[in-house]
Amino acid sequence: MGKDVIIACDFSSAKDTFDFLDKFTEEKPFVKIGMELYYAEGPSIVREIKKRGHKIFLDLKLHDIPNTVKKAMSVLSSLDVDMTNLHAAGTVDMMKAAVDGLTKEDGTRPILIAVTQLTSTSEERMQNELLINASINDTIVKYAENAKLAGLDGVVCSPLEAGMVKDACGKQFVTVTPGVRFADGEVGDQVRVTTPAKAKEIGSDYIVVGRPVTQAADPVAAYRRCVEEFVG
Repeated sequence: MGKDVIIACDFSSAKDTFDFLDKFTEEKPFVKIGMELYYAEGPSIVREIKKRGHKIFLDLKLHDIPNTVKKAMSVLSSLDVDMTNLHAAGTVDMMKAAVDGLTKEDGTRPILIAVTQLTSTSEERMQNELLINASINDTIVKYAENAKLAGLDGVVCSPLEAGMVKDACGKQFVTVTPGVRFADGEVGDQVRVTTPAKAKEIGSDYIVVGRPVTQAADPVAAYRRCVEEFVG
């Protein structure tokens, strides 16, 4: 599996999204569609971006009872996205149900990954607000092991945990890492962040980059810089 840079298209409308994507005349970047854009525009935005030739990570972070998640994944499966996700906190049974729902009759399905802990969550918040007494690293590794047990392909984790996840779950277990910023950039509201070059060194398979590209003065140049630093 080759490494890739995924651009988080966190826009509130189709117009803003296509205005951004139209800047890319040579590349067809892998894009992430999150809750804001999906809830604003619905499944049609997925179909249109797919039609333009982009790979899509549909980032809706499902978390519900197993049967509900299975049915929702079955619907999402028809959109032919390349990657989608759920919350590992939903338990092994929920994750197994998600795999069942996402898998098509021919046995194929998108890459399915689990969110371990959000990159905005610190260990202090996890322990004080969620009452999880284990360390954040132990929690993330356990969630990753549960995801592997359930048949998922990998996890979303910060680049700081990618190495630990690989050690626990194997080199083939996919790590998708948000919280990536350039060394000379702002970190925004995320706590656990790193650079594209460091993410490559640690062993991330995919990095998700949002504002450092979407809000750059020259988004195409910023994207190319990410690719150069991460993929080489």
